[in-house]
Amino acid sequence: MLNEFTYCPRLAYLEWVQGEFIDNLETLEGRFGHRRVDHESRGDVPAPADESPENGDSIDGSSLPPGVESIHTRSLMLSSTAEGLIAKMDLVDISAAEAVPVDYKRGRVPDLPEHAWEPERVQLCAQGLILRDNGYHCEGGILYFVESRRRVSIAFDETLVERTRELIGQMRDMASSGVMPAPLDDSPKCPRCSLVGICLPDETCLLTGKAASPKRGEVRRLMPARDDSLPLYLQEQGSTLGKSGDQLTVKQKGQIVQKVKLLDVSQVSLFGNVQVTAQALRETTARGIPVCHFSYGGWFHAATVGMTHKNVELRMAQFAKATDPREAVALARAFVVGKIKNCRTLLRRHLDGDADNRLPRLAELAQKADAAREAATLLGLEGTAAKIYFGGLASLFKGDAEFALEGRNRRPPRDPVNALLSFVYALLVKELTVALYSVGFDPMLGFFHQPRYGRPSLALDVAEEFRPLVGDSVVLTLINNGEITACSFVRRAGAVALTPAGRRAVIAAFERRMDTLVTHPLFGYRISYRRILEVQSRLLARTVLGELEGYPSFCTR
Repeated sequence: MLNEFTYCPRLAYLEWVQGEFIDNLETLEGRFGHRRVDHESRGDVPAPADESPENGDSIDGSSLPPGVESIHTRSLMLSSTAEGLIAKMDLVDISAAEAVPVDYKRGRVPDLPEHAWEPERVQLCAQGLILRDNGYHCEGGILYFVESRRRVSIAFDETLVERTRELIGQMRDMASSGVMPAPLDDSPKCPRCSLVGICLPDETCLLTGKAASPKRGEVRRLMPARDDSLPLYLQEQGSTLGKSGDQLTVKQKGQIVQKVKLLDVSQVSLFGNVQVTAQALRETTARGIPVCHFSYGGWFHAATVGMTHKNVELRMAQFAKATDPREAVALARAFVVGKIKNCRTLLRRHLDGDADNRLPRLAELAQKADAAREAATLLGLEGTAAKIYFGGLASLFKGDAEFALEGRNRRPPRDPVNALLSFVYALLVKELTVALYSVGFDPMLGFFHQPRYGRPSLALDVAEEFRPLVGDSVVLTLINNGEITACSFVRRAGAVALTPAGRRAVIAAFERRMDTLVTHPLFGYRISYRRILEVQSRLLARTVLGELEGYPSFCTR
């Protein structure tokens, strides 16, 4: 971790304090280059000899087997109480003269006078300090660059040792402060960092108003616009999800009907009586692939994830703000204002006329919500805006009277449009629950929606601004394009639900919407809606932790 701190203090904080990590090509190549030295050597490691009574120097080779000049020890774990360090060393050459740590690096030898970057030299020196404190004589180490197939010797002189100890002290101070360091400003280091999509350096600089921060529309998009992996949906009743090698398998009546590579799966959604084996569940949780459980009718019931995210300080701050009425209302206000503005945007885009003055009324309600200081006031304004909005939304559906919308109803829905809205909203809340888990939040504790048993309140909070943009937009597309018909529903005792074929059509339309590229109104780059959900979740985390003054709602123009 000292390597990361020397490279970028913010990177070290994200990994060490908040427990964030994600692979990119360089980390995977580095792991591949370490594949031999990551296997621990068998046998005993020669211990340092006692100090010689004549000169007080330690003699490392005294414990070597007879006739053996040196021993190469792989994957050696040692610690130093005096230095306050622990390290797993790739390779240590122990000879009669000294112990030499060897650190493997994936790339080429850099064109520098030292033939190595400072983070690599500092990390190697820290290993040397640990060896010294354990009684070994160590005056230098070796960096082995895999791509160049070349060794570079690094001397542990006083300058390097002093710099290493200075950085160790700074890193301890950073971790104990509980304050994340500011991001690097327009640094060439950022594009190659594996955590750039978590750190959001340019976005944070813009929102915090740094003097040298980029202007709107000039923010670098340092993350992929879309994910390569996609959700896997299973709704065929009686199916079983299993695992075979590096693939997930789907069985029906004991026969494999489909195989999907685990690398291509971002999450799994199971509807109704779909089983999952222990092997598949263990593998998905180990890989950070959430398994979401829905009822047969599409109610989102649960999510199976791995160990709780290590970012404890985020959850502590979340609980503190949620229990502080003033702080909770400030965040709730941003969610409600964002929702009302996006509702107005959807109506403005689709309404032929505005005889009922819905657009100015919604604009006025957004202004009032932005000035609200009480949760009850916000709730009332949100309810009034929803009534105005759904009145306008009802006029946008084309086709027969089957798809008439007379207000919002649910549990259970009593008409096809509300059945569609409920199902799409459940899918949206599922997406946000997964995103919030990945950031480190507790999705069950919100700021606008009050805690209730089994309800992902925070996911519902963040979903507010995306209901019109994702949920309602999907329903409009399904009905007006004829992708859903009256045959896509079943009716029982006044309740309306989707058929399996209807659910498949809705899921397909929802996934198309989530994969749609859209220009971020603040940052100016184009990314998918699924990626935007993650970005907004991370911006919310920055707000809760105090790095940002207020949560920037996602409001399209």
